[in-house]
Order: sequence, then structure tokens, then C-alpha cells
Amino acid sequence: MEKSENQKLQFYIEELIPSRNELLTEMELYAKENGVPIMEIIGIEAMLQLLRIHNPNTILEVGTAIGYSALRMAFALPQAKIVTIERDEERLQKAVDYIDRAEKQAQIMIINGDALLVEDQIKQHGPFDAIFIDAAKGQYQRFFSLYSQYLNDGGLIITDNVLFKGMVSEANIDNKRLRSLVKKIKEYNSWLMQHPDYHTVIIPVGDGIAISKKRGEQE
Repeated sequence: MEKSENQKLQFYIEELIPSRNELLTEMELYAKENGVPIMEIIGIEAMLQLLRIHNPNTILEVGTAIGYSALRMAFALPQAKIVTIERDEERLQKAVDYIDRAEKQAQIMIINGDALLVEDQIKQHGPFDAIFIDAAKGQYQRFFSLYSQYLNDGGLIITDNVLFKGMVSEANIDNKRLRSLVKKIKEYNSWLMQHPDYHTVIIPVGDGIAISKKRGEQE
């Protein structure tokens, strides 16, 4: 099957991105072989550049998985303290192992539990300069509403997977479960774009990332 122009451009950009270190490359291979969802390479590079510009000192990540994005942020922003939440015990243990091997234990703190139930633990480490949401897509709005109260004025909230493999633009989806999930993502996107307290833009890189900047009291 011939590649579309968009796919050719994606491949071109991916080829330009420098290789990651040995540990991160190992994590990318593990994720691919074991069906662990990690952020697409172009998407994460875009997010890291935004974070470099924003230069946060504290970051909250909702959805650790095996710790790939947390480590990417830690390497890119060595001054930042990262608090990350994961409820899956097997993935959490992999994340702990990778973070130990990267010697980033002092920079990354993992909270084990359901992100909707660990607010009391999280707020002790806030407020945050940036929040990254990359967990259960059907719960995005609840995650945003719960943790945005711990975001500093002018802070960023970045949400991954908001275009969900392009399905948000599909009129007909046969699979009932997928149709329900896509509906929730579309509702979240609409809600987010109209949120009075945030300036939001959706960028079609990776699987789609939404960047929401808190307006601040002066606005």
C-alpha cells in the first residue's frame, strides 16, 4: 500500500529526530513488543520542546505506564521535580526499575493508585507548573477538573491522544466500545476548547496533543 503524503512527512520527521539513549530505546522496544501505550515519538518531541520553553519546576503526570514519558521529561528538564501516578502494579514495577536504572529516583516520584482517588497525596506536592494527562481517555475531563486546581497561574496542561488515531473525525464507527470512547474524547475536546480559564490549542502531531495554558488572575 502506497504511503500518503502525510505518512511520508511523518516518516521524514521521525528520521530527523536524534536517537535516544540505550535505556530509552530499550523502553520503546519493550512498549512495542508488549502493547504498552507510550507517546508517539513526534508528539513527545513536540511536548518536550514546549516544556523546555515553559521551563517548569514541578510537573504532575497522570498515567506513568512504564515511566517512558516521565524519564523523557526528566532528561529534558533536569531541574524539574516530576510526580507521576500509576494504578497498574505490573507497569508500575517496570517504571520503578527503569527509573532506578536511569538514576532518576530523586527527580521522579511515583504515586501508586487510581488517579481519581489519590488527590490527597498529590496535593501535598503541588502546586504544579505543568500537568501532563495520558491515562484513561474516557476520564480525561475528570482528571483535568480534579488536578487543574493545583496548577499555578500561567501553567500548562498537556493532554495526549486527543485525536485518537483520527477517529474523532469519523462519522461512523461500527465498534460500540470505540464509538463510546471517541464520543467522550470529542466531548472533552469541545469542553476544553471552550473552557473560560484556559487558552487551548490542539496540535495534530503524534496522536494529537491539546495544550491548555491557564489564563491567570490578571486576565
